[in-house]
Amino acid sequence: MCLGIPGQILAIKDAANLIAVVAVAGVKREVSIACLVGPQYAAQDCIGDWVLVHVGFAMARLDEQQAAEMLIALSELDELD
Repeated sequence: MCLGIPGQILAIKDAANLIAVVAVAGVKREVSIACLVGPQYAAQDCIGDWVLVHVGFAMARLDEQQAAEMLIALSELDELD
């Protein structure tokens, strides 16, 4: 089964290619933010956002409470290891 994992965008590594550094379960990963940016929301605007990460892509924004609840649920399922 594939899961989306909450993570927080820490920095933009490559704005031209929409690559960000995201902390996912304590591990920093490079992910695409192409699904998040557009005419009204630039790459730099994503820093600090909580997002749902799946197979190297930030798929959607989450609020901090949603992210915390998901991380708790995943840890209870032992899916974060």
